[in-house]
Amino acid sequence: MTLTDEQVRYLLQQRLGRLATVHPNGQPQVNPVSCYHNPTTGTIDIGGHAMATSRKYRNVVATGRAAVVIDDTDGPHGIRCLEVRGRAEAIENPSDSAARTSGAIIRIWPDRVIAWGHTP
Repeated sequence: MTLTDEQVRYLLQQRLGRLATVHPNGQPQVNPVSCYHNPTTGTIDIGGHAMATSRKYRNVVATGRAAVVIDDTDGPHGIRCLEVRGRAEAIENPSDSAARTSGAIIRIWPDRVIAWGHTP
């Protein structure tokens, strides 16, 4: 699944999201993260300090799934939200990362996108 032009524009305006992963024992985890659209891969790239040693990174290694929510309440649009669910990869040394930090990333390949408060 690919993101629409409107969804990509929204991602370019918003950097903060909440990443949901699941521990192999079934326990959910949600973390604030920075999110970046990667136009080359069509993915959401998530970087951060010491990403490769984080529980969220290990969760993705174990399950290969993740979701991220990016939202805001500012401006004339009221509440806007973009939820991206999909296959996730934990990449230790990406050569094509859109994240603004060096090092490991989590990359989400969209399988399902839920949006509200956006124009079609």
